[in-house]
Amino acid sequence: MIFLKFFRYLLIIALVFLPLNGCKSFKWKEYEYDGKKRAKQNVKEGKGIGTGVFKRNKNVGGVFDFASSNELWRASLDTLDFMSFSNVDYSGGLIITDWYSENENEQSIKITVRFLSNEIRADGLKVSLHQRICGTNNSCAITQINSSLNEEIKVTILRKAALMKKEKDEKDPNKNYKDKKTGEVNWCGDGKVIC
Repeated sequence: MIFLKFFRYLLIIALVFLPLNGCKSFKWKEYEYDGKKRAKQNVKEGKGIGTGVFKRNKNVGGVFDFASSNELWRASLDTLDFMSFSNVDYSGGLIITDWYSENENEQSIKITVRFLSNEIRADGLKVSLHQRICGTNNSCAITQINSSLNEEIKVTILRKAALMKKEKDEKDPNKNYKDKKTGEVNWCGDGKVIC
């Protein structure tokens, strides 16, 4: 009887202190009480509102550009506008169209565009095509195909993106550094800085 009482108290003590065993002790010296100093420290470390869309420091955290300012993204949507989309994920850099067929036949294609970079360059974009051929009893075979259409879509997207970028740069006074009459670059003072 005494043993059962002792065992019960021991079990209660173990159940109370066992969860606390893995807890880290709170160090009072590390905690900053001043909110402004804490906020500055968080921004330095890349935490808080200084990351993501409100990014201040380009070297910390992820970079999230808006889709409307990315010419490669807009050019891809313009090029594939004739098809319906099954998945469009800007943050993941992926566009997947739905199955497309021009007439009521057994063959249809699906186009996948994967963005490897935000820069307008040939290796920043990957286009893949899948073909679906369905039989009479609704049994379908899906295969990935490599054809000239892959490269044609990729070149069309890159060409449109380059034209959009050029048009945007011409409208931007900070990027338009050539003299409109002569077409020459305006250099400031030492000839190393563009005015």
